[in-house]
Amino acid sequence: MANRPAAALGLRDGDFEALNRLSRSSAGRAGLAQRARIVLLAAEGLSNTVIAERVGATRTTVIGWRSRYESAGIAGLHDQDRPGRPRRVDHRDIVAATLVAPPKKYGVTHWSSRLLAGHLGIGNATVARAWREYGVQPWRSGTFKFSTDPELVAKVTDVVGLYLAPPENAVVLCVDEKSQIQALDRTAPMLPMQPHQIERRTHDYTRHGTTTLFAALETATGQVTAAVKPRHRRQEFLSFLRQIDRTYPGKELHLIMDNYATHKTPEVKAWLAAHPRFTVHFTPTSGSWLNLVEVWFGIIDRQAIRRGVFTSVKDLNQKIRQFITGWNDRCHPFVWTKTPEQILAKANRLTTSETRH
Repeated sequence: MANRPAAALGLRDGDFEALNRLSRSSAGRAGLAQRARIVLLAAEGLSNTVIAERVGATRTTVIGWRSRYESAGIAGLHDQDRPGRPRRVDHRDIVAATLVAPPKKYGVTHWSSRLLAGHLGIGNATVARAWREYGVQPWRSGTFKFSTDPELVAKVTDVVGLYLAPPENAVVLCVDEKSQIQALDRTAPMLPMQPHQIERRTHDYTRHGTTTLFAALETATGQVTAAVKPRHRRQEFLSFLRQIDRTYPGKELHLIMDNYATHKTPEVKAWLAAHPRFTVHFTPTSGSWLNLVEVWFGIIDRQAIRRGVFTSVKDLNQKIRQFITGWNDRCHPFVWTKTPEQILAKANRLTTSETRH
């Protein structure tokens, strides 16, 4: 008796084509497509039970949507505003409270969703929704540093100009040192990577000493001239300058360096004055990020040092040299894209959260 044919549902003029489009649409809501199929099957005279089996719904659902179509047409198949209490908390008020530091009685530096929810007398899920809506992330923080160099504009223009338009028949080298590289040996052998298992190492280690890596990155090719030395005094830096001198005989050299004191000692200045084919370009104070060799230092740190195991300083130095040899075999140019104007536009001092600065 339940599967006997029911009276066919009458469709309104022009609704057949519209319902067909809705039933085949993959762009709209899946529920709307199902409702359109219910109405179309009902128009064929199928019973409510058969329709429910075909569309994967309950018989009650089929009856309900047939009734909605009969009373309101296709408009009745769309979702309607549901009854219930309207939202009482304005998300803007939650965000405004988030931007104010927590009271001293809490003893914390920033809000958590649960702490703010308790402070405002609302649910923490409501706080989380407000944070998502406005892109507020109190648990995150970053760092910044303003350059106070009075020659900021001139130095940025000079250094970036070398990257974007290097002098003809000259070599641009980014020079710096990475000091205090630690030779760390783990207290137990590392567990290698396995399927569904990352590489693992002990959190504790044995320190065997430190080394300093001097490097000169040729921007046009990515080639690196480097040396590892026990310290980073003027003596070691002068020795590295002599190494650069031997590596690029007869070439006009432009060296980009930061303002580290070792780079400006009287001995270094005298040596540079005696070698006029060396021209030094200093990055602004607190602007060593302009030096492309810092990018390369990040690469060697991630790929060879940070996860390495070194039984001695000699072992550390050997593995650094191995990386440099491999790097120079596969090196590539380092391409700078930002103009001085774009950089200086972002270098303007921003408003901080503490007015005493």
